[in-house]
Amino acid sequence: MKKLNFKRVLFIFNSWFVFFMLAAFVVTCCMTLFITVMSETLNITFTEENIAAAAKLTFGNVILISLLFTVIDAVRRRLMVDRPTKRITDAGNKITDGDFSVRIQPLSESYAYESFNSIIACFNKMAEELGSVETLRTDFIANVSHELKTPLAVMQNYGTMLQAPDLSEEKRIEYAKGITDNSRRLASLITNILKLNKLENQQIFPVSKRFDLSEQLCRSLLQFEEVWEKKGIDIETDIEYGIYISSDAELLGLVWNNLLSNAFKFTESGGTVSVSLSADSVCATVRITDTGCGISPETGAHIFEKFYQGDTSHAMQGNGLGLALVKRVVDIMRGEISVESEAGKGSTFTVKLKRGEDIEREKAD
Repeated sequence: MKKLNFKRVLFIFNSWFVFFMLAAFVVTCCMTLFITVMSETLNITFTEENIAAAAKLTFGNVILISLLFTVIDAVRRRLMVDRPTKRITDAGNKITDGDFSVRIQPLSESYAYESFNSIIACFNKMAEELGSVETLRTDFIANVSHELKTPLAVMQNYGTMLQAPDLSEEKRIEYAKGITDNSRRLASLITNILKLNKLENQQIFPVSKRFDLSEQLCRSLLQFEEVWEKKGIDIETDIEYGIYISSDAELLGLVWNNLLSNAFKFTESGGTVSVSLSADSVCATVRITDTGCGISPETGAHIFEKFYQGDTSHAMQGNGLGLALVKRVVDIMRGEISVESEAGKGSTFTVKLKRGEDIEREKAD
């Protein structure tokens, strides 16, 4: 505390000394000019006694003026610098303590506070973003915990029931299948969490290579042949062949597999899934359409959020991370993804990707 007071006294003395030197310089120049002009123009003679008396009075005035300026400057700093700075510092300490709801009210709109208001606006935006990130982190942890508990609880229940001595062969197979299905779901969840974490932290960097997008789409579609045959789903394709792009084929494979998996999952038996690919000199456009349950506008607004599942009737078939992965991959590829849907009539996901020439040109620029 004593050290702080000493620094404050030293600062005040330095301020006074600066004002004293400035006032002394200005007054000395003015007095010198005044005496010179009066002597040469009006032939007024100043005696040594007159000059000495005036000098003493002037010195006292200089001290008084410098003290007055020091007080005015101290009050100005207190009101226009120290108070706004303290408000920002106090808010910053609250942010450090984990209170992301803190906001700083803007100061007066006068020009004197323009810089502080710019800092306050940036601070409030930072606090809002940090609050959003913290909320997402908390929700993510809560959702992960819930998603991990569900299959584990089911597996424990089935494992307990398998220990029954009088269990029939039919029930034994049913319970064993339940354990297998939930273990696969758990493995898929963990894999998707790890992939999404790496993508969001940019630990996975795309490796661009030229490849045939038409062939990749066809291969991805054929992976679900058993699914569409079992459910009696009609397949419609409008794929232009020979469409090459420069991108990361492995990451894009995640996109097509997730979109097609959702299309077949939400399309009832006898429905239709359509896949189309078209391209121009700049972009390749992929559309995947299903005739499933569709999504409402409210659901569509959250469809790419982690763990969000609009249709809870299919919750056991997924974990709400697929479309979040898709969105992140498309963003990394500097592409665009959109969805058009109507409840009860199906959905269409559209992915637009730059073919590569534009990307290389942008890097060169």
